[in-house]
Amino acid sequence: NIYIRIYKKLYAFYGPQHWWPAKTRLEIIVGAILTQNTAWNNVETAVKNLKKQRILSINGLRKLNCAKLAKRIRSSGYYNIKAKRIKNFLTFLFESYQGSLDKMFREDPSILRENLLSVNGLGPETVDSILLYAGNYPVFVVDAYTKRIFLRHNLIGPADNYEAIQAGFMSGLEKDAQLFNEYHALIVQLGKSLCRKKPKCSECPLKDIELNKRNN
Repeated sequence: NIYIRIYKKLYAFYGPQHWWPAKTRLEIIVGAILTQNTAWNNVETAVKNLKKQRILSINGLRKLNCAKLAKRIRSSGYYNIKAKRIKNFLTFLFESYQGSLDKMFREDPSILRENLLSVNGLGPETVDSILLYAGNYPVFVVDAYTKRIFLRHNLIGPADNYEAIQAGFMSGLEKDAQLFNEYHALIVQLGKSLCRKKPKCSECPLKDIELNKRNN
């Protein structure tokens, strides 16, 4: 199985990634929203700022108006849009689950995924990050690094959409949240360190593995 072979190569090369780097489910959810279109270190700065001001709680974030929240997450970029998205999520949480993350994560994952996708500003990658990292549901997260790496190795095609790419992983791997967590983190690490826009192919741990759909 090509997906397992790739995973083993990446794990042997990089080791465990201990991802998502956050302590609470709310912190993961906020981080998943803030990380859209920005580098993780910018998100960390914003999250630290929210913690420092003791507002990284459901009630703390709910009490802040959009403008004040935007000011506190400025480092994450597109801060006005992202503040609205956080507020949209909180509105959804109260309207659908009485403001309780416990209730939300007791929901059937397929229903919760559809519900979260209906929240304005939450796309598949953000929603699946919430489901996997905060909810511990076995849902594979596909991001720009996944597309870049697997496209370069002909495992996916340029026209493949999020759902098609995700389906390949979900059908090729055991449904295990910890495995999906580690695999996605390893893909991110490879994308950041070697499989950049200008790749360092000679150093790549996958350079000697023939990635082609015919090998599946």
